[in-house]
Amino acid sequence: MDQATNGSTPASAGRAARTVDEIREAIVEKLKYGVGKNAITASAHDWFFATALAVRDEVVDRWIESTTRTYRDDDKRVYYLSLEFLIGRLLFDAMGNLEMTDTVREALAGLGVDLDMLKTVEPDAALGNGGLGRLAACFMESMATLSIAAYGYGIRYDHGLFRQRIKDGWQLEYPEDWLAAGNPWEFPRLEVAYPIGFGGWVEALNERDGTVRHEWRPAETVMAIAYDTPIAGWRGQHVNTLRLWSAKAPDPLRLDAFNRGDHVGAAAARVKAEAISKVLYPSDATPAGQELRLRQEFFFASASLQDLIRRHLNQHPKLETLPDKVAIQLNDTHPAIAVAELMRILVDIHDVEWETAWKMTVGTFSYTNHTLLPEALETWPVPLMERLLPRHMQIIYLINALHLDEMKEKGEVDGALLSALSIIDEAGGRRVRMGHLAYLGSHRVNGVSALHSDLMKVTVFNDLNRVYPGRIVNKTNGITFRRWLYQSNPGLTRLLTETIGPAFLDDASRLTDLIPHTSDMAFQQQFAAVKRANKERLARVILDRLEIKVDPDALFDVQIKRIHEYKRQLLNILETVAVYDAMRAQPTRDWIPRVKIFAGKAAASYAQAKLIIKLANDVAKVVNSDPTLRGKLKVVFLPNYNVSLAEQIIPAADLSEQISTAGMEASGTGNMKFGLNGALTIGTLDGANVEMKEHVGDDNIFIFGLTTEEVAKHRAFGIDSRETIAKSAILAEVLDAIGSGVFSPGEPDRYKPLVDALTYHDYFMVTADFESYYATQRAVFRKWRDKAAWRQSAALNTANMGWFSSDRTISEYAEDIWNVSVRPPHG
Repeated sequence: MDQATNGSTPASAGRAARTVDEIREAIVEKLKYGVGKNAITASAHDWFFATALAVRDEVVDRWIESTTRTYRDDDKRVYYLSLEFLIGRLLFDAMGNLEMTDTVREALAGLGVDLDMLKTVEPDAALGNGGLGRLAACFMESMATLSIAAYGYGIRYDHGLFRQRIKDGWQLEYPEDWLAAGNPWEFPRLEVAYPIGFGGWVEALNERDGTVRHEWRPAETVMAIAYDTPIAGWRGQHVNTLRLWSAKAPDPLRLDAFNRGDHVGAAAARVKAEAISKVLYPSDATPAGQELRLRQEFFFASASLQDLIRRHLNQHPKLETLPDKVAIQLNDTHPAIAVAELMRILVDIHDVEWETAWKMTVGTFSYTNHTLLPEALETWPVPLMERLLPRHMQIIYLINALHLDEMKEKGEVDGALLSALSIIDEAGGRRVRMGHLAYLGSHRVNGVSALHSDLMKVTVFNDLNRVYPGRIVNKTNGITFRRWLYQSNPGLTRLLTETIGPAFLDDASRLTDLIPHTSDMAFQQQFAAVKRANKERLARVILDRLEIKVDPDALFDVQIKRIHEYKRQLLNILETVAVYDAMRAQPTRDWIPRVKIFAGKAAASYAQAKLIIKLANDVAKVVNSDPTLRGKLKVVFLPNYNVSLAEQIIPAADLSEQISTAGMEASGTGNMKFGLNGALTIGTLDGANVEMKEHVGDDNIFIFGLTTEEVAKHRAFGIDSRETIAKSAILAEVLDAIGSGVFSPGEPDRYKPLVDALTYHDYFMVTADFESYYATQRAVFRKWRDKAAWRQSAALNTANMGWFSSDRTISEYAEDIWNVSVRPPHG
């Protein structure tokens, strides 16, 4: 939303809340004029659409006021570039932040419509893969909550992350058609369209003053069309814009080819162009897939830069003020090509001198790193870059040459060091290191937990950190409490409000006011009653979706996240099998009832991860059908994990599994969501678990396993684990059972690849941490038996989680990286 409007100071803070009758009238009007139905013929989807449009009107009023205020006050703008925005459903988000949920509920009830039923009708906008995209969504909400003038920029994928089905235990992928029935939250901005070039050649033009100007002549052009979604902050005091780009061909059809009878070929250019925004993360296992991924990244980075520069020049006469008025945050390496694109725009189009342009670029950009896995730091083959983005490859070469010249001037002449510092990786085929490009083109580079930021300095950016000291800073991730407490867990929110008052709703740090109450037996019982009700709801979901009945009084032990070997769902499954074996061998022991809950998607081409999903389902099939357990152990894998399913699972969890190999999880945010909702964490000293331990206290978290330093030492001695397995009778028995086909009787060798990897190449330290994990799970059992101790620890997790608010994280970005002011919400 760009247009500035004339008018006096916005008065949203003093806006009178609309009455139930007014909201009911607005919904009926939208049903008639926005949907074209009346109450007699309206379907559930019609009612959802009408309600969303009525709520949207309330958001739009504040949106226009916020935009007007930004232009009037000439605020510095923050632009958040992310290939993912896992925003989920928006109806309850908007109603909650505008404090109108109860009003809408009553208005609909008067029309015979159940608001909670409408929640299930809204599609889940799965425009992200996991933590990266969900973090971007939380940050957008917090920037609005803190009245930071911000835009989020991404891609409007026709099909987001795939819809997961489980058939015979195997993951199957289907398109997630979230736009099929329309999207009431977005505003098409067909007039906001930018040409995005690919291929072609670069022409050197000699100017009269003797300088050489370069002009890129693309062979192909795709149009980027803007679609805007307003993102409301808490209490509606500010609304920002999420602008997503859709790819369109300049010409929808080659009419000459169509008239010749080549009806398919006539649309080939359109199909190629629109493939850019068709699917989130197309497989890059083929050269064509790699090219499409790079096209996506450049497409949205270029469109976003063209848009923000156009906006800047509309308001400011000089482009040189860009770093003073604009902050661009690169969310991971996906948008890193924006560094070269901004240099092209400044130097080639606006005739800015190179050195000045580079200072402007570095002063404007900052970069968030999300991974210590070298293979996850994107690199692109130089031939691909030269063919697809020839001018950008020239610019990257020049950036690199000047950077290495500067290093030599500083006395860095060691060839190996210069090779490590280079943007171009010469080993095994020349590739462009996008992490290096983002690092050099940014004035700040941040990690997302204290441990991760420290490790960045000695691992992936060791050499760059040495020659550019002080550039790396830490900004520990956070979550928005509006989504992950107030909306997801209204019962707990009410209890907290009744116990400590409403101040925590605006200032999450006030949750510590709860600490004195956590030892009170009456409060503990109320806290437990809220948890019990949430578990009953989740038990109904499990019964509906899987036809598996689980006991709400059992320990709900939950691991929900992307399926990956380093996240170690496999370690969790091994412990499950070990307990299963023990329960059958010792049926008279007083076993506590436990439900193991898994959910998550594996990348479509990640065979090992998909095999782990199959194993979880095979173990569930055997365990759940074994009458000797008498229902005391259940295993469930809930399919198609997304934001909405997380909102149902997290408030019901007793134990949160955060068991990644130490040193491999940058931060995690699921750990924070679980802790906020009163789950105890079992985890390694990895990512933000380290800081969570510091905040909640050693007695209220279960830590196990090798530390980051110990993992490194272990790997140095080799990752053959035969000796480790031989020392653990329990582990050996479990691996033998899995490897011999106990859980795959029709295909005994099915899990040989998993067992072989654990035995001979256990890079992720599953076997090394098994005994510690197994023993710590027994400590979990012991604490679970002491209900008062468990409940107090659970409440203390909630009480000490305020620091992990994304409001705190964004405030730190604002002060230390973006240089913008914040305006916290007020009740």
